[in-house]
Amino acid sequence: MINDSDLKYLQRCVELAEAALEAGDEPFGSILVSADGDVLMEDHNHVAGGDHTQHPEFALARWAANHMPLEERSRATVYTSGEHCPMCAAAHGWAGLGRIVYASSSAQLAQWLGEMGVPASRVRNLPIGDVITDTPIDGPVPELAERVKELHRRFQVKKR
Repeated sequence: MINDSDLKYLQRCVELAEAALEAGDEPFGSILVSADGDVLMEDHNHVAGGDHTQHPEFALARWAANHMPLEERSRATVYTSGEHCPMCAAAHGWAGLGRIVYASSSAQLAQWLGEMGVPASRVRNLPIGDVITDTPIDGPVPELAERVKELHRRFQVKKR
């Protein structure tokens, strides 16, 4: 169930996705929030340089594994503008992080990109729950998904 706090954090993720877009990168943004509601880290995509593993969710998982005890990680929440890809979902699971909340789903993104004429990804589009287990997952959030769709549209226009 998405609450007002979740919406606040997701809105920040969309802002980070827009910052990525403005920096010439794909529009994805994520934040790591402690069980107490403190934002521990935030990041956006950094794949424009050619390293397509530079996703913000992967960076958050790596940071958490290096800076948080497992107990704290399991109670933390990752908020993100877009549902984790399989690589990021696996990193999330291996790091032992808790809940995931996303604004737009991988299925939505695939549909949007298809409508824009973008070829399908080489990486299979899998829901997070098909990659990791025992992780609470919430999303998508329709009112934010539309904003994320617009960011992806703008990215594709800039790319052409």
